Amino acid sequence: MSSKSAPPPLPEPLGVAVADSHTHLDLQDGTVEEALARAAAVGVTTVVQVGCDVKGSRWAAETAAAHPQVHAAVALHPNEAPRLVLGDPGTEPSGPGRVRPGREAGGDAALDDALAEIDRLAALDEVRAVGETGLDYFRTGPGGIAAQERSFRAHIEIAKRRGKALVIHDREAHSDVLRILAEEGAPERTVFHCFSGDADMARACAAEGYFLSFAGNVTFKNAQPLRDALAAAPAELVLVETDAPFLTPVPYRGRPNAPYLIPVTLRAMAAVKGLDEDAMAAAVAANTARAFDY
Repeated sequence: MSSKSAPPPLPEPLGVAVADSHTHLDLQDGTVEEALARAAAVGVTTVVQVGCDVKGSRWAAETAAAHPQVHAAVALHPNEAPRLVLGDPGTEPSGPGRVRPGREAGGDAALDDALAEIDRLAALDEVRAVGETGLDYFRTGPGGIAAQERSFRAHIEIAKRRGKALVIHDREAHSDVLRILAEEGAPERTVFHCFSGDADMARACAAEGYFLSFAGNVTFKNAQPLRDALAAAPAELVLVETDAPFLTPVPYRGRPNAPYLIPVTLRAMAAVKGLDEDAMAAAVAANTARAFDY
């Protein structure tokens, strides 16, 4: 195995335990038990496993039911909604919830059926959130926007009715995501996963009480706008995540990500916030428990 494809080494353990607020264990190598053991060894004692389609959401709920340190989030990824309705709206097949070219369109009924299953799963105790949902204008073209928006609004309604947190995927769609949240009325607990806005957007989200979750890309050399956003975000609204196996933090960028690498990102975040590591970890731990109500 080359060094570029090998898993990074375990970082120094954190002194205060934290949670990975957003991960995809089903897309990572190895078993769930192995991933959780490595994470726990470095002070990452809780993970939120996020579903991106019906199958993945069922798996998330089953995994959370089997492991007390796992909480589930269930949803149709923004790129999944147009796939169900349109088949292939010209979306690049890459990343969670990727559209799979060549699939036949199912129409509105297919989306409705999938949303009904997400609603059923959202009622389960082990499911702490509805997400990741939102808008993605990077991989879905104009033809898929209507399906994305309908799905997003439906997920907001499910989260509110079921009393669960809402986990937002927002890629190149900041103003429309904020507009729809305002129009529908955001749930009491709303999390912007892999926050991608600038400092002004961070302040706008904070004004609404939304949580901002930062991933390994906050460590990237070209990510100064993200660091500015983190600096502007109130410490009581900040979360940390891996989005593993994606967005591995520097100095391991390009290698497989996993929940045990949370300490690398958290230490970089602490430096940006001007906090010591334990204070940053304690804030993140409390925020995550509050956001996901566990």
